[in-house]
Amino acid sequence: MEEDREGAPPEASSDKPRSKRRAKDAPARQRPGRPTGTGRSTPPEIDPAALIFGLHAAAFALDNPNRRIKAIHVTENAERRLGDAVDRHRQLVVRASPRELDRRLGPDTVHQGVVLDVEPLEPESLASLTASAREKATPIIILDQVTDPHNVGAVLRSAAVFGAAGIVMTHRHSPPLGGALAKAASGALELTPVCLVRNLADAIAEIRAEGLIVIALDAEGTDFLEDALAPGPSPQALALGAEGKGLRALTRESCDRLCRIGGDGPISSLNVSNAAAVALHLAAMRRRRSKEP
Repeated sequence: MEEDREGAPPEASSDKPRSKRRAKDAPARQRPGRPTGTGRSTPPEIDPAALIFGLHAAAFALDNPNRRIKAIHVTENAERRLGDAVDRHRQLVVRASPRELDRRLGPDTVHQGVVLDVEPLEPESLASLTASAREKATPIIILDQVTDPHNVGAVLRSAAVFGAAGIVMTHRHSPPLGGALAKAASGALELTPVCLVRNLADAIAEIRAEGLIVIALDAEGTDFLEDALAPGPSPQALALGAEGKGLRALTRESCDRLCRIGGDGPISSLNVSNAAAVALHLAAMRRRRSKEP
């Protein structure tokens, strides 16, 4: 009798055809790395503040002397695109495949072939931000419990484009300074100072004590922002609230004025990142006009 590969006699043949359908009680076979019932693998828990991914975010982080880089996980294609930025940290390079990066971050993360292991940047002090605002006549952006990392990243990007002394947020109810936020900021996290405070109302009081006018932006504001912005190089701060709930009552009461962004359309409000971009642009135009002869 012929033996199979394991050395045991083969089973007796049967004229009854075998069913291709799995028995009801038989457990479903599980693919490696894909838990049953979920349909996709779950990446391990990672601290977003310890990661930078995306080509622009990574390039700016690699060029930032204040950013400590621990490892550069990069595909061959992304390494070519980053060029000199990677070459300056050649000893930290770990070649990776796109699939390996997907497994680490999850299949929905757009990493563009590069993930940096980093140390978080040191937060800026509030005194430093107010001093910069007075010196450069650029506004401070105050975010009141804006938790969406994409919105905060977009605000940082607008701050880097139009000019801002920095961003003030609370330690709690704010997204980690890395990961999706850094990707949305497209490098601006490395350029725009961020100050983290425990109590926003106290921080606003300190900003006002340093001579800055603090304007709260809200769809219910009585004045238009373009009319409230002080002419000339006057330092100011702009406070914005989270999507939906807006500014908290105590934050509103702590500010000097409550204003809205003027518009003629049927919708009265913008999302926080768009509102910040418009406000920063108006402030930049006001500064530019003040310098004209």
